Amino acid sequence: MSYDVNKREISQDLYGELLYRMIKINRFEERLMHLYNEGMVHGTLHLCVGEEASVVGSTAALKTEDYIFTTHRGHGECIGKGTDINLMMAEILGRSGGTNKGIGGSMHITQPEIGVVGSNGVVGASVPISLGAALTIKLKKIPDRVSVCFFGDGAANQGAVLESMNLAGAWKLPVIFVLIENQFAVSTPPKKASADPDFVKRAMPFGLKPFEVDGNDVLKVLYTVAKAREYVINGGGPCLVVEHTYRVSGHSKSDTNSYRSEDEIRHWTERNPIDRYSKYLLDEGIMNKEEIDAVTLNAEKAVEEAEKFAVSQPEADMTKAELEKLVYAD
Repeated sequence: MSYDVNKREISQDLYGELLYRMIKINRFEERLMHLYNEGMVHGTLHLCVGEEASVVGSTAALKTEDYIFTTHRGHGECIGKGTDINLMMAEILGRSGGTNKGIGGSMHITQPEIGVVGSNGVVGASVPISLGAALTIKLKKIPDRVSVCFFGDGAANQGAVLESMNLAGAWKLPVIFVLIENQFAVSTPPKKASADPDFVKRAMPFGLKPFEVDGNDVLKVLYTVAKAREYVINGGGPCLVVEHTYRVSGHSKSDTNSYRSEDEIRHWTERNPIDRYSKYLLDEGIMNKEEIDAVTLNAEKAVEEAEKFAVSQPEADMTKAELEKLVYAD
């Protein structure tokens, strides 16, 4: 796969890979919801259905060595970055073959060898942690590497997030703040929780380079984040990328969606980023229907195989000795 940020040139295989990743995330999330209803997922569950273009476009613009820090709704970013979905499924189902031996669960996926440093269940908490990685890059003078933190509308008003933006700007850290504006902080829209819901303006007082993009257009997201990354590694300083999208799935597994209408959900479901991108590929003659169907089938098979792998693994070892070994350093 290849992408030329200056010419916006995308290789043929990347066109198909972007579609594959979005469909894989979508089917993975839908299957998780089914497994939760079957009693196979313990704890809570936060899905990113409707945000596939944002998470895939963002992560596709990064290199394997780049660090990412995600949220309680972080499955999409992890898969987009390349996390093995077999290990992810096992982790979420509480199996010992998972990314964190089955004891981290849905909100704590990690795979450091590909830059997935960790997800975080505390709103906004991944943002200040990402600054530590950015400071490491700067102090060790590691070339061509950035730290990227993802957060949402609700976290945008957290004090720790604003403090992190200020520190990043003051120290010119190589970090990209990616705000996935999915229009709800649990059930509250930005206009009810922010004096000014234009989050792009948040960049100004902290010296961040602002970028704004339609988060449901995977190619525009790819280009925008790639430009932001180029700006950072060329010494420009930290960036804020605001991606406008819509969370079709509820906030969590217990969300009754009482704060929005069925018509609103249907409106956005009918305009989902996967169908939108598929139509673009067809209209531009980049892929035909048979090729798109094959990509869809491959993504669905990957999710099926992930579930088979997960249920074949033993339950997580929750003995005191094992837990202490994982918590305390030698």
